[in-house]
Amino acid sequence: MDPIPSRRYLVLLCQDRKQEAFRALKELTGGQVTSIATLAPDGELPRAQLTDQCAVVFDRIGVALLRCGEEKRRLLAMAAQESNPAILAIELERQVRAMARPKDIGIPVTPSNDPESLAAYLKGYRDAVNEIVDRALERQGPAAIVHPPSTPPDEASMSWGVHVTRSAVSTYNGRGVKLAVLDTGLDLTHPDFAARQIVSRSFVDGESVQDGNGHGTHCAGIAGGPARPSAGPRYGVAGEVELYIGKVLGDQGGGADGSVLEGINWAIEHGCHIISMSLGSSLESGQNYSKVFEEVARRALAAGTVIIAAAGNESRRPELIAPVSHPANCPSIFAVGAVDQALQTASFSCAGLVPDGGQVDIAGPGVQVLSSWPVPQRHNTLSGTSMATPFVAGIAALHAQSDPALRSRALLNILVQTARRLTQPSRDVGAGLVQAP
Repeated sequence: MDPIPSRRYLVLLCQDRKQEAFRALKELTGGQVTSIATLAPDGELPRAQLTDQCAVVFDRIGVALLRCGEEKRRLLAMAAQESNPAILAIELERQVRAMARPKDIGIPVTPSNDPESLAAYLKGYRDAVNEIVDRALERQGPAAIVHPPSTPPDEASMSWGVHVTRSAVSTYNGRGVKLAVLDTGLDLTHPDFAARQIVSRSFVDGESVQDGNGHGTHCAGIAGGPARPSAGPRYGVAGEVELYIGKVLGDQGGGADGSVLEGINWAIEHGCHIISMSLGSSLESGQNYSKVFEEVARRALAAGTVIIAAAGNESRRPELIAPVSHPANCPSIFAVGAVDQALQTASFSCAGLVPDGGQVDIAGPGVQVLSSWPVPQRHNTLSGTSMATPFVAGIAALHAQSDPALRSRALLNILVQTARRLTQPSRDVGAGLVQAP
């Protein structure tokens, strides 16, 4: 018997040695190994009921979710480090959470027109042309695009985020592009989504896709809300994108790596071009990025899918600047920081402080952002890198629609190339503010 209680682990398998990996898992753990696709016609997995030494493999991304004790974990770790080419890595499963600022949850929409707020808003439209963003443009050919001065939005017709990202003037709407939002689900009864054909799935035990939290509905609204909502100003970017809603966080806003990876597996299987993840967990001192999530992100890119994730809200600027959170700190995951109406880095937004991974790639609107909310409230304003992330994901869908060649890394490259340069360092805002084509 194992000396300590069993825990859940992520095991990275070699995609070219799938059968060998299955055999190795069985031999090393002495337990049952099952493919997610064979569990049931719809592939549903009772994650909370994983028994000891039981592993479930997410075939498309080549990762197993395993429950075992320390003795078995050591055997797998030794196999990954030494002798078995089919087992590449093993990591403890982490808990993750929604990346909105908790104190903002549930605050009603209160648009402000006071002179002080308007002055701060207008101040944000100075166009300072920075030197070329060092890290972001090292991999780019074309020169940076300099955008002309902006004019204030008509707040009755569109949110400030839709305006400042130029989404309102784009000729694209995301039609024909598949975008997955992995979050707390969606209010499927919401009038702004009731007529949409939405593919959805819950990866949370005992909970349906119906959003009992609000965070997922808010994020989905930013990425794919309609150009003409049922009430109020426009808040969505890609109003005709094909939405895939994966519930990977429970109604309390929390979840675990296993559900997130299963959601990624599902999105790739459905051919999604973009995955938006406004979730994560903070890093401990000296903690590196996840080898499992990094390899999954690479495999997603090889399949034509980009993963865009929130950089995190742990900073308390100027006193404390925190590093980019897990899993956005993986080099192959596109990390999104947040700016406010003045186009200044949000006080909570994490920064690229770690040389090996952990960079911020781009920034999006993330302070007092209007979007959809479960009925009866219907709309709400929230703050967080959670809000900035679906702006980037939705605009990625517009770019993907504009040119079928813009897929995988080419899609991420165009986001960097067309970003609006800001005065802040790239560690805070990456290439700058995301811009619609």
